[in-house]
Amino acid sequence: MTAIAEPQPDLIREEIVNYENPLLYLKVWEIQSEGASFGIPARWPWHYHREVEFLAVTEGKLGFQTKREYGTLEAGDLVLFGSSQLHRVHKAHPSTLKFVVFQVDLLQHFDPGSMPYMNCFSELTEPLSRLNYIFREQPAVRSEAFSLIMDIHRETQRKELGYELAVGAAIKRLLLLLLRSDTRGLLRESRDRDLVRLRPAIDYIENRLHEKITVEDICRLLNISYHYFIRHFHQVMGISFVEYVNYKRIKKAERLLLTRDLNVSEIGLEVGIPSMGQFYKLFKRHNRCSPSEFRRRMKQDFFCHHD
Repeated sequence: MTAIAEPQPDLIREEIVNYENPLLYLKVWEIQSEGASFGIPARWPWHYHREVEFLAVTEGKLGFQTKREYGTLEAGDLVLFGSSQLHRVHKAHPSTLKFVVFQVDLLQHFDPGSMPYMNCFSELTEPLSRLNYIFREQPAVRSEAFSLIMDIHRETQRKELGYELAVGAAIKRLLLLLLRSDTRGLLRESRDRDLVRLRPAIDYIENRLHEKITVEDICRLLNISYHYFIRHFHQVMGISFVEYVNYKRIKKAERLLLTRDLNVSEIGLEVGIPSMGQFYKLFKRHNRCSPSEFRRRMKQDFFCHHD
């Protein structure tokens, strides 16, 4: 058994992921190593990033380590690292190594219809890497997940008309595959009665994003106490009430930036964030760019690939 080395602070770095397409919140590429050098490096750095990461090996042998385990992957294998989870990899055999790296902010791919399952993947207590048992124990699931990641890679490389739809559908299919293959029940599914009880609050938020929304308003609507609502909302949805409202407002702002001829301050008002300082802060938190830059980059990307 390989000993698990404790991470040293000087060998830990945060990686900032630059998305290929701001609306897809992902980066995917292939790494190839043909050199004869292999094995665990003397100084083997750790890294982490906000995005969840999948590694899918297409050729050769790859070693990986987290704080909890060390393992090796061969062609057809894949591994999942959770958001902000420390990990590191190395070439584990002298033959050519090829593998695809897929980094994605999964929580950005939940729409109103799938929002009830966000809490399953929000990693409130444990990283998603605990789901790697699925790939080890269920070869058919591993093969299907591997194929989905390859499809995502091909679509982002070719950028044919509608590739964003294909990538989004593949990500949702991957989430569904993990959810239905979790025989140990590690992903918690929200109960129907909890969602039914919160539905008036969710509809209220959706219809009033342009207005001031307070917890007190929701509590009066549902006829429940402040503290119970705060705790219950977080338990069912996987994020806090304030985070959810801000998330919905920024998503609406993204749509308006691409579909309406409004300036940034007008869009801020349309989504209920009249303070431009606050609007820019929240928008950058979700997209790592300003609203104006987001609009420019997205329109450039569209015309470059769809003329």
